[in-house]
Amino acid sequence: MQTIAAIATASGTCGVAIIRLSGDNCLEIAEKIFTPTKNFKPNYMYAGNISGDGFTDFGFLVYFKAPKSFTGEDVVELHCHGGVQIARGILKKCVMSGARLAERGEFTKRAFLNGKLTLASAEGMVDMINAESLALLRAGSMLYGEKLSDEVKTLQNALKDILAEVAVEIDYPEEDESGLDLKKITQKLSALKTEIDGLVKSYKSGKKIKEGVTVALCGKPNTGKSSLLNALLGYEKAIVSAEEGTTRDAVEGTLELDGVTYNLIDTAGIRERAGNVESIGIDRARKIIETADVILSVSEGEEVALPSNTGGKIIKVFNKSDIKTPVRDCDIAVSAKTGAGVEELKKLISEKGMGDTSLDKAYIVEERHFAALKKGAEALETALENIGVMTLDVISVDLKEAWDALGEITGETANEEIISTVFSKFCVGK
Repeated sequence: MQTIAAIATASGTCGVAIIRLSGDNCLEIAEKIFTPTKNFKPNYMYAGNISGDGFTDFGFLVYFKAPKSFTGEDVVELHCHGGVQIARGILKKCVMSGARLAERGEFTKRAFLNGKLTLASAEGMVDMINAESLALLRAGSMLYGEKLSDEVKTLQNALKDILAEVAVEIDYPEEDESGLDLKKITQKLSALKTEIDGLVKSYKSGKKIKEGVTVALCGKPNTGKSSLLNALLGYEKAIVSAEEGTTRDAVEGTLELDGVTYNLIDTAGIRERAGNVESIGIDRARKIIETADVILSVSEGEEVALPSNTGGKIIKVFNKSDIKTPVRDCDIAVSAKTGAGVEELKKLISEKGMGDTSLDKAYIVEERHFAALKKGAEALETALENIGVMTLDVISVDLKEAWDALGEITGETANEEIISTVFSKFCVGK
């Protein structure tokens, strides 16, 4: 395969830059620009001079022999000083010596095509690289470590065994006098669907891990919502004033709890009589409240009326506990002014927003995986409905559809469009 080359380290001035080559003649290209030329052994680092476009730099060469490399091909890494022009000049020299510039994610795509990792594992790598929270880093790490792929392959293997039983019955019915045990097949398929349904349900938490948990602070004007937002964040984000209607539009800030990102939104105080500008803010507040994952209903006595479908998401927060007596039906009493109860409120937000975020659990964080699992579950549901009603060849079509849907996650049955979309998320050099 043609040798590709790219700068593998981040753009900008740094201590060391790495130019990576992968392909059949990467070592031949490296020998043209690295001196002294030696009989390079795999997995050893060699010191020497690297020729760039019109200059020479002192650096190192490492050779990884196929298939024991990241891409599964021969790979060479050239380590040079981390100047922008130095790295670009050496990359240009590699291209002049026979390589071509790599496309986005092409190194990882070659690793996938050469069986070094699954498609899901590659997506986990992207999540790890782009993670802005510890929870997403953990979830990406589990995905990269093939935990989801292993679970999916186990489900596929079980389906394959059932398909084999059905195929034998279709092709050689005279070989089995007792016939296919449909009750046993039904039990197996039901168990498989239960496992898939469990993975589908984990997407609700996985989506929050990836995108963050939305927390809306709402209530009547002057209940201290903005002060509470500032207290939760630990710095002054929102303007605080005794004047009603100070917050006329949503004010946002982020907070990390147990590794998960929480997007806090301070909404406009909700009241009946308000000016035109403030009314727009109140309308926006109501929309935010309807879509929020957690709602902090902040009050100092009388609560604001909230939509009936938000009941399970509400935490009733009594503010100003330093100067007033808390109402009995509040979930927690705090004082944004003194900080009393704020840490306890953070724990409640975490429990309401995410609950358990176990380190060893494979969360579904990719919408693509969620869609594939749902497709697989629906195909199994159809197969279960057809058992005893439709012929075995019809049922086998449903089972094959479920198997194919699961294969989209690992990449086994993914089409070129899916594969290209996944690797387009990578940067050049990865």
